[in-house]
Amino acid sequence: MNAQTNTTESSDAPVLVTGSSGHVGANLVRRLIDDGVRVRVLLRQESRNEALDGLDVERVYADIRNLDSTRTALNGCRSIYHCAAKISTIDGDLVHKREIFECNVLGTRNVLQAARETDAGRVVVTGSFSAVGYELDDPSAPSDESMQFYPMERTMPYERSKVLVEHECLKAVALGQDVVIATCCAVVGGADYVPSRLGRTLCNYTSGKVRAYVDGGFAFVAARDIVEGHLLCMNQGRTGQKYIFASEYKTISDILDLYEEVSGIPRPRLRIPTPIMYVLSELASFYLSRFHPNYPQRFTPGAIRLLKKRRHANTDRAKSELGFQPTSIRAAVQEAYAFHYARGSITNPRAKAPDVTSPTVGEQIMDGSSVPS
Repeated sequence: MNAQTNTTESSDAPVLVTGSSGHVGANLVRRLIDDGVRVRVLLRQESRNEALDGLDVERVYADIRNLDSTRTALNGCRSIYHCAAKISTIDGDLVHKREIFECNVLGTRNVLQAARETDAGRVVVTGSFSAVGYELDDPSAPSDESMQFYPMERTMPYERSKVLVEHECLKAVALGQDVVIATCCAVVGGADYVPSRLGRTLCNYTSGKVRAYVDGGFAFVAARDIVEGHLLCMNQGRTGQKYIFASEYKTISDILDLYEEVSGIPRPRLRIPTPIMYVLSELASFYLSRFHPNYPQRFTPGAIRLLKKRRHANTDRAKSELGFQPTSIRAAVQEAYAFHYARGSITNPRAKAPDVTSPTVGEQIMDGSSVPS
C-alpha cells in the first residue's frame, strides 16, 4: 500500500501525529496548531476522520501495519507523536485479538523502525496505565512507573498489547533511538469525535439509557492534561523513560454525580453489586462478541475487573521531572458535555445547556458546532 500525501506549504519540517482521529490525537493536533506547529497527520482511508475536518494540517494516508507506507508517510518529519491504537475492553474472537496485536504492537514497531530509517527525530508513544503494574496485596495503592505488569491473572488483549508496545519502545531505545512513553489513564474531555467509551456513556446517560451502575474507581486524566503530558515528554522527557499522567482518581459514583451536575438529568440510584454485575457482563459479552460484534459494550468483564481494583496513579515523576500540573476532572466533564451538546449528541430536551461562562467550555462549543453530528 502506498502512502498518499496532500501537502501544505511551510519552511518548517512537520510534526507527525498518528491516531489523530482518536480522542488523544484530536486534542493533541488542536494544541499543536494553536502553538503554531506545522502538523502532518497519518490517516487511514477507511477510518472516521471528521476530527480533522477544517483543520490546517498536512494529510498522509497510510496503514501503520504496513512498513513501506509508514516509512513514506514519515519521511521529512522532525518528530512524531504515536497515538494510534485499537482500544478495547473485550476479549473478542481470534480476528479481534489479531487486529489488536497488529495495530498496537506491529504498528508501533513499524512506526519506530520507519522513524529510525527516515531520521524523524524523537518519538513520543502513548502508553496505557493498564500496562503499569500494581501492588498485588493492595491494587488500590498508587502505581508508579517502576511497577511491572502482572501477567499471572486474566487480562484483556488490549492490556497485553500495550505491555508489548512498551517492549517495542525499549527495544528501539536499545538500538539508540530517542523514544519516550506518555502513559495515559482514562481520558475525559472534548474533541471526542469517534466517540470514546466515556463519551458514549455520557451521551447515553443524558438519554436515560444508564439505569444502573456498578461502583469501582480508576485514575482519570483530562484531555488537556494528557496533551500537555505529551508535549512535556517531547520537550523534556528522558529517553527510554515513561511518565504517568493522571488528573484525579474518581469512583463511578463520583463520575455520575458530575454527569448529573452538568446535564441536570438525575443519576441512577440502582447500584448492582460487583459480583452480580460481573456474571451478567460475562454472559452479555460472550453473546454480543459472537453474534453482534459491532454492538458497543459498556460494562465488560475487563472493565469491571479494572474498576474493582480501584487503581490510583502516582504522578510524582511527571511532576518532579517535567513540571506536570494536573487540572480537574470536573472541568474535563464540563468540556466533554459541551462538546457533545454542540454536536447534537445530547438529545434529551430536559438536558441543560452547557455553562458558556467557562472559557474552556466555550472552546468546546465552538469546536463541536463546526462539525455535523
